[in-house]
Amino acid sequence: MSESELAALRQRAEHGDRDAVDELIELAGEQGDLAELRRLADLGNTTATDQLIELAGEQGNLAELGRLAELGNTTAADQLREFADE
Repeated sequence: MSESELAALRQRAEHGDRDAVDELIELAGEQGDLAELRRLADLGNTTATDQLIELAGEQGNLAELGRLAELGNTTAADQLREFADE
């Protein structure tokens, strides 16, 4: 996907196009783009948050899991506990 296509997709998402949001989440997950997932999660998208936790866990990104846990996300806290138990 080109930068202009990505920008257009983001613009659609910002204007409430749920399909565009879903596409951004899927694309970010496939590309391992924590920043994009974080941006969408910080806007309150629970699907993006779930994908962010999954990806951070796969990457062993304890800092991201810790950030989410501090924000009150129990799934991220559970992931951190799993890493501590290993």
